[in-house]
Amino acid sequence: MTAKEQLLFVCSSCGYESRKWLGRCLDCGEWDSLKQQKKQKIRVGRTVAEVHPLAGEGGDELVRLVTGISELDRVLGGGIVPGSMVLIGGDPGIGKSTLILQLLAALAGQEHKVLYVTGEESVAQIRMRADRLAVKSKHIYLATENSVQAIIGLADEVKPAFLAVDSIQTMYSEEVGSAPGSVTQVRESTSLLVTLAKSTGLPLILVGHVTKDGAIAGPRVLEHMVDTVLYFEGDRGQVFRVLRTVKNRFGSTNEIGVFEMKESGLAEVDNPSALFLAERPVNVPGSVVMPSVEGTRPILVEVQALVSPSSLGTARRTAIGADPQRLALLTAVLEKKIGVTLFDHDIFLNIVGGIRIDEPALDLGVIVALLSSLYEKVVDPTTVVCGEVGLAGEIRGVGQMEMRLREAQRLGFKTFLMPESSKRQLEAGSSLGIQIHSVRTVHDVVECLFVE
Repeated sequence: MTAKEQLLFVCSSCGYESRKWLGRCLDCGEWDSLKQQKKQKIRVGRTVAEVHPLAGEGGDELVRLVTGISELDRVLGGGIVPGSMVLIGGDPGIGKSTLILQLLAALAGQEHKVLYVTGEESVAQIRMRADRLAVKSKHIYLATENSVQAIIGLADEVKPAFLAVDSIQTMYSEEVGSAPGSVTQVRESTSLLVTLAKSTGLPLILVGHVTKDGAIAGPRVLEHMVDTVLYFEGDRGQVFRVLRTVKNRFGSTNEIGVFEMKESGLAEVDNPSALFLAERPVNVPGSVVMPSVEGTRPILVEVQALVSPSSLGTARRTAIGADPQRLALLTAVLEKKIGVTLFDHDIFLNIVGGIRIDEPALDLGVIVALLSSLYEKVVDPTTVVCGEVGLAGEIRGVGQMEMRLREAQRLGFKTFLMPESSKRQLEAGSSLGIQIHSVRTVHDVVECLFVE
């Protein structure tokens, strides 16, 4: 194996490589982001790989390491797979390090030896956080280190059952000359840790910083190298935290875990529907409940809308927890299909609780909340609505309606407004205990809820 050094210019934002300096990156468009770096071109001798049949012995699923934190196990697909690497990102102060420490405490409580390596804090600072969270275990080992090679040596010496690295942007490889946090260092450091995990079966979790746009800092390839990517969502001013799966090679990518931030750390929320609806105002226009499905979990959320005449030349459209483009589309459908005037009204939409809903089933909830605020008419507080709205004003069916219906029944709702096609697909007897109203168009919605 021979190595030859080569000079390249690497973009510090996206990792694009060029043989010559460019004022602007051809990949991401950033200006003055290409920095000169040395890259080794490696020639590897030919090797013979071992071939295995797909059907044969050893095909059973690996035994997962169950953490004991049910919300975390849910988003991981049932636990931690041996030899897997998990990347968790989120805004500063949202609770990433707190969750890591609670995870290590849960594993240590099962007599597993775990290692926590940080490049941002001292051991004394970690112990202060541990005291606040009441985490005390002789099976948790701490280290302050930035060198990936040194971390690999620590793992070989301690032989933990689980390794946590906080954060990947502070790590560096001694074989790379660039500074920690650069695109090359993040990529090479992650590559070495992936090799450690796959060769030894040691599961790892990495903490990743995020940019101002909310994406994990570093090259995009970072998310491709790991097995699972989790994002912490939520406003630091609120007590709710949502842990969402973005990528998972060993489970569903639609699951979420709901936590509540308390003085003693992150507490699991077993019944998020009841928590999100706990402070819902009664007999107030502009509020309606919508059953959403995140992975295998139905969650009832409150959709709030405020429609008021605009005093400015251009009306505002603001959406929190939903897609602003979808709000603009639904506003246009209402103006075109039922003739309401909204172009001179400010519209504010909010999904209460800090959760974000991306599924099309939210459309009907947005439509009803907007009309309720515009007409100043209250929607029956025992009513839930769910459905997709098309550009022609039709109400389209959505999936997993049985699951949404059962959750609404469990929390005591009496009326369910759904698309007509979804009602036809329900099994016989599914509507016991709850009255179902079906609608085909937005005109039907107006007549059902707002015409006396």
